[in-house]
Amino acid sequence: MENFSWREGWPANFKILLGESLFLQDGKEHRKNRRLMMPALHGPALANYVATMEDITRSYLQKWEKQQELTWFAEFKQLTFDIASQLLLGTPPGTEGMHLSNLFTTLSNGLFAINPLPLPFTKFSKALAARNQILEHVTKVVRERQQNPTKDALSLLVQAQDEDGNTLSEQELIAQAVLLLFAGHDTTTTMLTWLCLELARHPEVLQRAREEQLKFADVNSLTLEQLGQMPYLDQVLWEVERLRPSVGAGFRGVVKEFEFKGFYVPAGWQLYYSIALTHRLPEIYSQPERFDPDRFSPQRQEHKQYPFSLVGFGGGPRVCIGIAFAKMEMKIIAAHLLRSYDWEILPNQSLDTMGIPNRPKDGLRVRFKRR
Repeated sequence: MENFSWREGWPANFKILLGESLFLQDGKEHRKNRRLMMPALHGPALANYVATMEDITRSYLQKWEKQQELTWFAEFKQLTFDIASQLLLGTPPGTEGMHLSNLFTTLSNGLFAINPLPLPFTKFSKALAARNQILEHVTKVVRERQQNPTKDALSLLVQAQDEDGNTLSEQELIAQAVLLLFAGHDTTTTMLTWLCLELARHPEVLQRAREEQLKFADVNSLTLEQLGQMPYLDQVLWEVERLRPSVGAGFRGVVKEFEFKGFYVPAGWQLYYSIALTHRLPEIYSQPERFDPDRFSPQRQEHKQYPFSLVGFGGGPRVCIGIAFAKMEMKIIAAHLLRSYDWEILPNQSLDTMGIPNRPKDGLRVRFKRR
C-alpha cells in the first residue's frame, strides 16, 4: 500500500465535491478517522438499526402495493435515502428527505463531469450548488447533535473517542456525515434494482430464495441473528455484487515507483483497476456471464481461490466502511419482498446497463402485487 495514494488517484471533481472526508484520506489520518467511525456502522450499533430499516421498508411496500406499477430504481433510491438519513443523520422521512435526496443526485452527476469549471448551467456548477445546500443542512444537524446526541450514527460519531482521547472536529464531522449519506444509499440502490431484475429473470433462484424465507414466515420483526441465517440469500447478493457491481472501477495515484509483471510503473502515474473485469475473469469464475449464486456455495466458493476476487465493496484496509450496514439493509428489504410479494418486468423498456452507479437504462419498470 506504500506505493499508492487513494487521494491522488481520484479525479479533482471528487476532492472538490466530497471534501476532506474518509474517502480521500490516506495513511495515518485515514486509519485514525476510520477507527473513530467504525463503531457507528458495526457491532452493537447495527442491532439498533434493524427495526427502523424494517419500518421504513414496510411503509414503502404498502405504497408500492397500492401503486401496482412502478419504476424500481427511483423508488429504491428514495427508500435507501430515507433509511440513510434517518439512521445516519436522524432526519425522519418526509419532504426534507426528498429534497436532500434530489440534491445528492445533482451532486453525483457532477463527480465525473467532463468540464470541471464552475460555469453557469454546467453539471459541475449545479453539483457545487447542491453540495453547498447539503453542507448547510448537515452543518445544522451536526450542531444539533453536538448539543443533544440521539441514537443515530452521527450522534455516535460526535461522541466517538480513540484510545488517545482524539475526537472528530466539527469540520470532520460534517465531511464524514456528507460522505456517509452519499455512500449510504447510491450503491445500495443499484444492487437492489439488479437483485430484483435477476430474481425476475431466474424463477428457480427466486423460488429457492423464497423457500429459505419460509422458516421466518411467522416472524413479525427480523433480528440480526435471523438475518445471519439466510445463507442462500447471501449467495444471491454476492452474485449480484459480482455480475452487477454498482461501481465498475476505482483509482489510485502512484506515489512510489514499482514493477509489476515485468512492467515499470513510475511515481506520478494514475492507476485504474477494474472491478467489473475482475469479476468476469474465467480463471476465477466458471461461465462468468451466467447468473449463478451456487458459485458461492460452500462446495464451490469460487471467490476464495484468489485473494480480492470479489471487490464490489473494495477490499483490504480500504474496504467500504458501510459494508455491514448495506448488506443488512439489502437483506431486510429482500426478505420482505421474497416472503410476501410478486413482481414482473413490464415490456417495452431498456434493461441495458448505464450510468454511474450502474443501473438498468429505464430504471426497471415492474408490476407489483402481494402474493
